[in-house]
Amino acid sequence: MSRQSQGKHIKVSSETLQSLGNYQNEKEIKYLHFLSCRLLTGRRGFLQDIQKKRQNKDLIELQGLIDAHFECRKREEEELIALKERIEKRRAERAEQQRIRAERDKERQARREAERQRKEEADAMRKAEDEAKKKSALSNMGSGYSSHLQKADRRRGKKQTEREKKKEILAQRCKPLNIDNLSEENLREKAKELWESLHNLESKKYDHNETLKRQKYEVISLRNRIDELQKQ
Repeated sequence: MSRQSQGKHIKVSSETLQSLGNYQNEKEIKYLHFLSCRLLTGRRGFLQDIQKKRQNKDLIELQGLIDAHFECRKREEEELIALKERIEKRRAERAEQQRIRAERDKERQARREAERQRKEEADAMRKAEDEAKKKSALSNMGSGYSSHLQKADRRRGKKQTEREKKKEILAQRCKPLNIDNLSEENLREKAKELWESLHNLESKKYDHNETLKRQKYEVISLRNRIDELQKQ
């Protein structure tokens, strides 16, 4: 114990003795001095204990904060790792899905191409068989059918001639109107003439369409006869 602390203790003890004023012998005075020293020493120890407890509490709280910080950081790192793993897993799943989809599309296209080729081959074989049947039927029909072919050739030649004539007639009829200098009366006459010409052309067109219908009917009838002959 330092001298300053002892002096302070003696001073307190003297004040205490003066306030009491009833203790006469030295033994009682020393005893009271001893009690006062014990009291002050206990008080100082009590304060030190409080300070120590506060420090310990602060250290415990600080350690708790440090532990909580590292625990939070550890949890965040674990979450980050888990997130990266989920991202990689999802990326791998998407890549696998795209690969499967590409394979399915490739297989589907291959099936379509094979089906298309199969149909083309079947159509070619069917056409070849039809041509063979037609040739066989035509050869069986003999000279009668040959004369029919000759008539058909003549009709085609006639159609070609008629087509050329039609072009020539159209070239002759499609002439410039030259109506710039015509009077109102002449314009009316010209319009009437054009209307009659148009009506005449429509009539000829109708007759031509009827002729085509009749020829188509004859061709269909001939094909039906060929089919019947092939079935016999």
